[in-house]
Amino acid sequence: MLDTIKGLIKGNRICVLSTIAGDRPYCSLMRYTCDPECKEIYLVTHRDTTKYQNLMANPNVSLLIDNRDKNALARVQALTIEGCWAAIKDTEKITAILGRFNACHPDLKEFINHPDAELLRIEIKSFLLLNGLEDAHHIRVES
Repeated sequence: MLDTIKGLIKGNRICVLSTIAGDRPYCSLMRYTCDPECKEIYLVTHRDTTKYQNLMANPNVSLLIDNRDKNALARVQALTIEGCWAAIKDTEKITAILGRFNACHPDLKEFINHPDAELLRIEIKSFLLLNGLEDAHHIRVES
């Protein structure tokens, strides 16, 4: 099942990021990339956004990745990822991840390289994969 989950993550480039403002959820359509093991998801935002302010107050997030544009509705897979935002301190790692992000999303080069841009690392805590309407698989990720 984990291979199916990794395939869904690596086979897509767009997700919905849900952050929390107090007791209110806030959703944002985002582009992403991931590490080779699919233990971390990387996104880029600007510091003046609501999502960034929400993360500063509460690092817990949920991501949704699906394949609805590629399959008939009966075969749609939807992956919910529970995670936590964590800062990256290592400048070499940041440079490497931004290079990967630029390679995956060359049309976002100006956005990614903007002085107000911030690389977000989401450490994955669990996956919930839905195959169609009723076939659900929940996996906790080891820390």
